Amino acid sequence: MHVDVNGTRLWFDVDGPGLVPHEAAMIERPTLVLLHGGPGGYDHSYLKPWFGALARAAQVVYLDLRDHGRSARGDPLAWSFELCADDVRAFCDALGIVRPVVLGHSMGGFIAMLYGARHPGHAAGLVLQSTLARFDLDRLTEAVRRLAGDEVARLARREYAGDDVTDEEWAKVFGAFGPRVPSVVELARRRRNPALGEHGMDLLRALDVVAFLPRIDRPTLVCVGDRDPVTAVGAAEEIADGLAPGIGRLAVLRGGGHFPWLDVPDRYWPLIGEFVKEVGTPR
Repeated sequence: MHVDVNGTRLWFDVDGPGLVPHEAAMIERPTLVLLHGGPGGYDHSYLKPWFGALARAAQVVYLDLRDHGRSARGDPLAWSFELCADDVRAFCDALGIVRPVVLGHSMGGFIAMLYGARHPGHAAGLVLQSTLARFDLDRLTEAVRRLAGDEVARLARREYAGDDVTDEEWAKVFGAFGPRVPSVVELARRRRNPALGEHGMDLLRALDVVAFLPRIDRPTLVCVGDRDPVTAVGAAEEIADGLAPGIGRLAVLRGGGHFPWLDVPDRYWPLIGEFVKEVGTPR
């Protein structure tokens, strides 16, 4: 399905009903909006079928961000995290989604933070999953070295600094993202936008939204796996510490990597499901 917002066309899909029958009434359920990682190389597809597990507690909305996946393409140099954050607000308003819980994974987390800061009061809550508020190449390199060794750390530093690495070298880095990462078959489902990749990575390397964190006024769950070398525990702690008092909760999942729903599903789904029900259930 598509909807036109903010001068572009966004693709989305839905798991689960927004209203369910209960005796003589229809009961409204929370709405969870999912924001995928990237930039340029990912879309909503790697979140399926896994996040369908949350359809037991909420209506789950998968969104392909502008210039990603099945959404419309534009000028790559006009793309930004801030523009995507404003799209989230416009997307929800266009579809009549009130008080969404917005979950951003990796790059989607940057966008979720900016959405929360730029549009206070709009969300019911945020889940910032495996993400960071400030790019720090030294922090990333040391986390990769600690979890995957010197060789992979050198390759990761080259890649994230903007130097060329081969597909074989990148496979070594990606394989260190956690105990389990999406398979070759699962990643083949993506619709990629290579034209956006270089510009998007330049924006990533300049990312620093720490100063915006105190503007977020909705309950925020900051979740990270302790086996995630790319958005490590220190990055999650920086986010939690930067939020206004009483807003943030930090959850560190032992044994989880960058995709913790693949590593520790028995702990991940109850954690996210309970938070969504707590903050997102309509009053």
